[in-house]
Amino acid sequence: MPTYVALVNWTDQGIAAFKDSPKRADAFAKLLQQAGGKLRDIYWTIGPHDMLVIADAPDDETMTATLLQLGALGNVRTTTLRAFSKREFSDITKRAG
Repeated sequence: MPTYVALVNWTDQGIAAFKDSPKRADAFAKLLQQAGGKLRDIYWTIGPHDMLVIADAPDDETMTATLLQLGALGNVRTTTLRAFSKREFSDITKRAG
């Protein structure tokens, strides 16, 4: 199953209710699970991003749809990256020649 890394930033609405962030993370995990994915981990961070999410989803469309649902709640904005494991990247490099 593909792995994704999402860089997450709070909106004004999200930061105003920062104490609810752990509960919102649990709700996101359930939403992703219902879509066939899995939240591997979430980290609250300092620096240019407020959180880092590592998750698996069956495909790009599923992850995108789930993150659109999350974003529509108004608490966060995301930048999402498709991540490749060492094995996956080794397969990619073999295809590249």
